[in-house]
Amino acid sequence: MAEAKGLSKPVKLKSELAALLGATELPRTEITKKLWDYVKCNKLQTKTENGKAENAGKYIVADAKLLSIFKNTKSTSKSGKLTDLTNMKEGETINMMQMAAVVGANIE
Repeated sequence: MAEAKGLSKPVKLKSELAALLGATELPRTEITKKLWDYVKCNKLQTKTENGKAENAGKYIVADAKLLSIFKNTKSTSKSGKLTDLTNMKEGETINMMQMAAVVGANIE
């Protein structure tokens, strides 16, 4: 059987993310899927930035569990865009396009 590579290769999760997802290693694709499952199950989406959770939309509302993961995020994309969530508060939102930065900041 061929060794998993790229996005399919398991990566080690930092402690906060491991606690939320119940695993210490997962492929990036599975991390993203499980995070979205958590967001949808807990109705943490909204259509407006920093809006009230309404279970639909492109913004993700930070609850206490997601906040511990989001606050680990401070990275610069290849295009030079800074994603700094270190001062985020519960109830604030991130754009769903920032999920890749969150995942990247929470793996070793």
